[in-house]
Amino acid sequence: MNQSLIPVLPRFTVGNAADGFAELRSNNLGVRLAVSQDELDAVQALRYRVFYEEMGARADAETASSHRDRDEYDAIADHLLVVDHNLGEGPGSVVGTYRLIREEAAARHGGFYSESEYDISALRDFPGRKLELGRSCTAAAYRSRAVLQLLWRGIAAYVFHYGVDLMFGCASLAGTDPDGLGAELTYLATHHMAPAAIRPRALPSRYVEMRRTDPAGLNPKQALLRLPPLIKGYLRLGGFVGEGAVIDEQFNTTDISIVVQTDLVTEKYYRHYEREAR
Repeated sequence: MNQSLIPVLPRFTVGNAADGFAELRSNNLGVRLAVSQDELDAVQALRYRVFYEEMGARADAETASSHRDRDEYDAIADHLLVVDHNLGEGPGSVVGTYRLIREEAAARHGGFYSESEYDISALRDFPGRKLELGRSCTAAAYRSRAVLQLLWRGIAAYVFHYGVDLMFGCASLAGTDPDGLGAELTYLATHHMAPAAIRPRALPSRYVEMRRTDPAGLNPKQALLRLPPLIKGYLRLGGFVGEGAVIDEQFNTTDISIVVQTDLVTEKYYRHYEREAR
């Protein structure tokens, strides 16, 4: 894989993106931060296509008329992009995205998105800088291991750039029937529960028990294989899950809380960027 770093000189900064954050390249694909309102609009259009048209999320009148997935947190976030340079250099090249909210921005806004589903007081007490991850998706033609790895490299670069110590956020399993997802939820709760010191807990009004079956009768390998690639990616990075799932009727998903201490991020992603930055 041909990988190189290309400087980006933003003409406009979305959220808190800093000048000098570099694009990571892999052949025709690149990963970098959004630098214009047009690119943010492309992100919101991509999210609408994936979440609403493909995954069956329920759109309100404004979302349906605009064909955009957007909320109040977009304005305070940095938006990581995967771009395909074969499609040009403008917003039309955006084929993947991840929303990144640093704790400084969340503090000014009044909180993180995750707090609508989880009590994250344990995370707030954790020393070090924190980053919330969310709203991840890629266009259908780009759902490959290579693209997911490129997104992870972008996140690792961002973590290194800003000195982030802990990442967290909500990740989703398709569907709103927790019993239908019983093997996956039970596996996660049994094998990947976060230590109490950094464990989010679903809000009492939204709490859904994750242990749906007897763990003794569970086939861990099969349960792991059934997890979405994004969640498996978090686990490969040493990630943990919080206590309790949450049903998101709007997005037609069952959500779990994910926590990753960045000192556990694998050398494959983090040390590579450190060497390049030097």
